[in-house]
Amino acid sequence: MFLAPDPTQVVHELAELPHHFELGAKPLTELGIEHEKIAVLPNGTAPSYEAVIGPLLEELAAPAWERVLEAGSVVALKRGRTSVTLEPGGQLELSDAPRSSASAVALGLKEHLAELEPWATRHDISFLAIGFRPFGTIDEVPWMPKGRYRVMRDYLPTRGGHGLEMMKRTATVQVNLDYADEADCAEKIQVAMGITSLVTALWSSSPIVDGKLTDYQSYRAAMWLDTDEDRCGILPFVFAADARERLFENYTDWALDVPMFFVHRDGAYLPAHGMTFRRYLDQGFAGRPATLGDWEVHLSTLFPEVRLKRYLEIRGADSGPLPMVRALPALYRGLLYDAEARRAAWELVAGWTLDERQALRHAVPRAGLRAVVRGAPILECCRRLVQIAKSGLVRLGDDDLTLLGPVEEIAASGRTVADGIAETYRAVGGDRKKLIAALTL
Repeated sequence: MFLAPDPTQVVHELAELPHHFELGAKPLTELGIEHEKIAVLPNGTAPSYEAVIGPLLEELAAPAWERVLEAGSVVALKRGRTSVTLEPGGQLELSDAPRSSASAVALGLKEHLAELEPWATRHDISFLAIGFRPFGTIDEVPWMPKGRYRVMRDYLPTRGGHGLEMMKRTATVQVNLDYADEADCAEKIQVAMGITSLVTALWSSSPIVDGKLTDYQSYRAAMWLDTDEDRCGILPFVFAADARERLFENYTDWALDVPMFFVHRDGAYLPAHGMTFRRYLDQGFAGRPATLGDWEVHLSTLFPEVRLKRYLEIRGADSGPLPMVRALPALYRGLLYDAEARRAAWELVAGWTLDERQALRHAVPRAGLRAVVRGAPILECCRRLVQIAKSGLVRLGDDDLTLLGPVEEIAASGRTVADGIAETYRAVGGDRKKLIAALTL
């Protein structure tokens, strides 16, 4: 059994912080999913917490879930290691318990959606398979009643132009993976961050904004480019020569100097006003010293393309149709849990400079698979990446292979989900009712 650290333990010295990541090491190959869904009313508008989202959580809780409350409002549900939580604009997120295969992850997702379906049908609510809320303006999306979001919505506009768009209107699907030790973690995070823009392009599914068709493939990814570069994007030290020996130390050093959003004390989120965790260790906050629980909370407010906690969280894909949601854990299982595939995936992108990686990250949201690196579109790299994952799954020897079918088709054709959404939009003349029917999970 792997025990979580005591969150009330006071941090006395810096060396305790990288040790937090060491405690996450485990000789397992499980994986999990975090799946966000955008709810809409029949006219396409965003539902409020009071009328829709809160009652939904209350009804779901009744049979088998533990309710998590803030100021009397249900803001999350827990059942064992699985949770259902609220994103700032009412996006509903499943954080499923770790499972042994991508096929098992797909089964957990199916069970979750089956729980939602009767309620959604009775109340005429649709959950959309898309990476960005397609209808209504940002001001028409209600905020959810979570204390941490009140602090974030004040802070993020000081750090970029689209932080509130990211919070209220984007939706993603993420994959969580184990690591055996620091070297294994470093290898996996290097590969995952190295290929992140390829995955963003393959999973692009957000071309509609404010009810209008744009020329973006992933408007969700575009919003992250102008959110808060202090805590987002690609981390250069991941690609350093000493990454295998110093990843935990380097990630800690980076995280220590990212300004904190808040400190959570006695049920309240207290704005940190730009204080870094490094300064918090030296000076304390509101008369109290830093704890391991504070460190965990701070780590959860960092948003690089691959986030390190006591597991790896891979963050670069739009939410989208269920076949693509199911394909993402299969892709990463094949790429990162098979050593030969991991080496081949790294060889595919190892030669790119940091400037090339950054330029590609900025190009992909609009250009998608047509984005160019070193004079060539990335489509061929994406095709090779999917085949590497397929070979990895073959060597792992289970039935996850069939889940890769949808992304194999995208890589072969060069036609993304975003392209299909744009085609549907034009075919129905932007009609909301018809688009909702086409986009519903």
